[in-house]
Amino acid sequence: MENADIKYLKVLATQYPNIAAAATEIVNLKAILSLPKATEHFITDVHGEYEQFRHVMCNGSGAVQRKIEDEFGSSLGIPEKRTLATLIYYPELKIKQIEGRLTQRENLEDWYKVTIFRLIRVCKNASSKYTRSKVRKSLPKDFAYIIEELMTGRPDVADQEAYYNEIINSVIHTGRAAQLIIDFCYLVRRFTVDHLHVVGDIFDRGPYPHLIMDDLMTHHSVDIQWGNHDILWMGAAAGSVPCMCNMLRISARYGNLAILEDAYGINMIPLMRLAIDCYQGHTSKTFNVHVRDDDKEYDRDYAEMDAMMHKAITIIQFKVEGQLIKKHPEWNMKERLLLDKIDYKQGTIKLGDKEYPLNDTYFPTIDPKDPYKLTQEEEDVVERLKNSFLGSERLQRHIRFLYTKGSLYKVYNGNLLYHGCVPLNEDGSFMKVRIFDKTYSGKALYDILEHYARKGYYSIDPQEKQRGEDILWFIWKNKHSPVFGKERMATFERYFIDATETHEEPKMLTTAIFEKEEIVDKILKEFGLPVQGAHIIKRIIFRSVVKKGESPVKCGGKAVGQLTVDFTKGISAEDRHRRLNTLIYNSYGLVLAAHEPFTSMEDTVLNETCIHSHIVMEQNVVKRKTVNDTDTGKVLRRILRNWKNCCRRIEVVCWWRSSEKRI
Repeated sequence: MENADIKYLKVLATQYPNIAAAATEIVNLKAILSLPKATEHFITDVHGEYEQFRHVMCNGSGAVQRKIEDEFGSSLGIPEKRTLATLIYYPELKIKQIEGRLTQRENLEDWYKVTIFRLIRVCKNASSKYTRSKVRKSLPKDFAYIIEELMTGRPDVADQEAYYNEIINSVIHTGRAAQLIIDFCYLVRRFTVDHLHVVGDIFDRGPYPHLIMDDLMTHHSVDIQWGNHDILWMGAAAGSVPCMCNMLRISARYGNLAILEDAYGINMIPLMRLAIDCYQGHTSKTFNVHVRDDDKEYDRDYAEMDAMMHKAITIIQFKVEGQLIKKHPEWNMKERLLLDKIDYKQGTIKLGDKEYPLNDTYFPTIDPKDPYKLTQEEEDVVERLKNSFLGSERLQRHIRFLYTKGSLYKVYNGNLLYHGCVPLNEDGSFMKVRIFDKTYSGKALYDILEHYARKGYYSIDPQEKQRGEDILWFIWKNKHSPVFGKERMATFERYFIDATETHEEPKMLTTAIFEKEEIVDKILKEFGLPVQGAHIIKRIIFRSVVKKGESPVKCGGKAVGQLTVDFTKGISAEDRHRRLNTLIYNSYGLVLAAHEPFTSMEDTVLNETCIHSHIVMEQNVVKRKTVNDTDTGKVLRRILRNWKNCCRRIEVVCWWRSSEKRI
């Protein structure tokens, strides 16, 4: 026997000293394969709206309600079920409300008892598809023993009834009932949804992306498919100046500059000074902050200052983007070089064969002879802002998490997840896109773009890092980017030209994915998935499609889209009152539900306004899915295939051990 084998056998002998121990492991793994598949939850387009995000996370897009319904059915009335659901969503707030209402000690203790018993039942139901070991590892440290006893005990058995009741009574009399209820509520939510998929766009528009990222970083199991707005923030954190300027412009547009400063420590004073020096008294309404009339978070005293800063960073953005476009002619973005198309004396711009008047002609920092050159003051501002981004510890921590848990696409349990769209030609073939010195298409395009996106943040080679930074902006804005999905981004036109015909941002031909099944099948094959039983789960369902009342489900359920527009800050009232689509994938299949718009956390707690939803699509499987049908199942099966050989080795180990003893 070779030395390497002997070393391996010694390690194996430590873990599995005999055949019985190895057999136990085999039994355990085979049993796990037969458990029901755990529930996956899909959300997208959070856009910094923390309260809405938290609500969807707390209720699991209706999954918690379904667990309550499964457990209690008609044995509880609708009001009791609503109260229980609201308690699970927001236990701290709901307990405080109930404690304030139930002033009598006896009544409060009765409520504690009834609530604990109900939560035990829901928790048992939610955890039934997990192994005892996994459940035990999920228990909170302070109440691990108590919760395990309550969940495994049998109060209906005479020998255990007194023991069971005494545990609950003791918890109440020691003043720990409220905390036990809170921990039970978190456990129900933890067991109801096992894994979270965030299909892009955590950042921009809304004011609290930092709080969302803090929550995601503590989530027990999550992956992220980068959206175009996530890419923008990743580029800014990496040091890409065009990405940084775009991010700041959007933050200014939605009134988030102050919050950006408070949350991430980004020093806005240099930009503010530039704005005052150059644009005070010379900003058009185009640069007014976009906030809803009912938005109480934004301090309107800063509106004028924000408008000036908005214009200052916008002009800088057009300049640095122009420099990057000239640097990379292979990206074919010359049509976005617009500063040199302006007649600064006449106040007009020529686009194609037409000339349009500008609604704002005050450009004190633009040299008509060299319009893309930054002034010295602008260069100083850019440098100081860049250093502030690179030095923001919290921002860098969040972006590192995005890189660790994220990717441009993900294949998971037979589904293909991505935010945008696969670039296609008119004939349905994969579009070839030139990235530096080579062309890529399909899955290879995603892979090379992700490769450079990671280089842009992590590479220690200056040339490679710069390439990566450039690619991050390419992913954000180029028409061939998989997460962009448009022919162009008409930012300049929307700011400076009133003619709405110039504001159009035509969609790429890839919208055909929702119409042609052969295209869907082709994409599934490209990413290594079968055409039967697999799905494409993506974000983009274009607003024009939704407004027509069309289903977000296409090609017989193979392509599923989500549009969570009520997350978005600053959208129209019409859009804001459209339903929110969320997706759940459990052992019975896919469930796409449309939910009524979210009002507020306070309304939910006080009035128990749980999510009201209706099923848009329910795609049930013929046979209930188990762990054996998942990616985890593939790994376990591969391990089991090796056990026969392992058992033989263990037999050798036993012989080796007995030989050592004889010696």
